[in-house]
Amino acid sequence: MERHFVLSTGAMMPSVGLATWQLDPAVVGDAVYAAVKAGYRHIDCAAHYGNEKKVGLGLQKLFKEGVVKRQDLFITSKIWCDHHVQEDVPEALQQSLDDLQLDYLDLYLIHWPFKLKKGTGLSNPENYVTPDIPATWEAMEKLYDVGKARAIGVSNFSSKKLSDLLAIARVRPAVNQVECHPLWQQAKLHSFCQLTGVHLSAHAPLGSDGTAWGSCRVLEEPAIVAIAERFRKSPAQVALRWNIQMGHSVLPETETEERIRENLGVYDWCMADDLVANFYMIRQARLIEARSLSIHIALTGQSRSSGTGKFRGNTTQAPSVDRS
Repeated sequence: MERHFVLSTGAMMPSVGLATWQLDPAVVGDAVYAAVKAGYRHIDCAAHYGNEKKVGLGLQKLFKEGVVKRQDLFITSKIWCDHHVQEDVPEALQQSLDDLQLDYLDLYLIHWPFKLKKGTGLSNPENYVTPDIPATWEAMEKLYDVGKARAIGVSNFSSKKLSDLLAIARVRPAVNQVECHPLWQQAKLHSFCQLTGVHLSAHAPLGSDGTAWGSCRVLEEPAIVAIAERFRKSPAQVALRWNIQMGHSVLPETETEERIRENLGVYDWCMADDLVANFYMIRQARLIEARSLSIHIALTGQSRSSGTGKFRGNTTQAPSVDRS
C-alpha cells in the first residue's frame, strides 16, 4: 500500500525515507546502515547537512556486504544556496557524488529559493544576493540531461515560486520537498502540487519541535493520540500515515533503531475518510524562531518590529475544501 509514488519522470520514489538532517556525522553512517537493513530504500541527504561523507561510508558498507545494490536505493541530495551560480552547480553535485561515493543521484534538489555569496553563511545579511532561479535551474537541467541526476526538483518553494519555475522550466521539477505534517498541512501548496503533477515530499513530518524552525508538538495533538490508541499505533505512525494518505512521501529523521523500524509501520493499515476528516480541524500554526529569522526575511522580505525574538505566522483552521 503506497510503498512508492511515481514521479513525473516515471521513477518510483519510496514513500518512506530516512532524513539525515541533524544526524551527527559520528552516528549517521550507522543510522543509514540500520535503516536500509530494516527495509528503507530512500536516503535523503544534503551538502549543507555536513555528513554526506559518513552517509557514503554507510552506503558502501551496505553494498560490500550485499545487503542492497545501488539500483535498489533512491538517494536524494540538495545544492546549497552558495552554489546557485550556473558554473558552480555541477561542482556542487560532483562534490556530493564524491562524498557519497556514488556515480549518480536519483533526485537533486535546490535546497532553498534564496542565494548566498559563495563560501558565506546565513548570519550576515550582506551575504544574501538576488537569486536567479531560472539560471540555476538551467544548470540543474543539464545535470539531468547527462544522467548525473535522474530527477531534479526543489525544496522549500512556495506555490508562487514553484509556479514561476514551472513557467520557464524545460525539465519540470519532479519534487518539492517542504515541511509538512498535521500541524502544518500546506493546504494551498498541496493542491497546487497535485494540480501541476509535482510530487510533494514531507520533511519534518513529525513536526519541528526543538529545531530552528519552531515548536510543533505533533505527537501530542489530541486527535492524533486518539487515532493512535484506536489503531494501537504510535502517534508518529499516525502522523506519517496521514501524509502518505495525502499523497506525500515522508522523511522522518531519527538515529534510534527502534524508531527507524517503527516509522516503517505505516503500510498495513489505513484511516477511513471520516478519521482523516479529523485532521482538517487541527489548528494550524508555524513558529519561526529568531535564529531562522534571516531566512524568513530573505524569503519574504518581511521582518517584525517587536522585540520578542519570534515571528509567528498566520494561525488558522485548516480549510476542509483543500483537504490538505
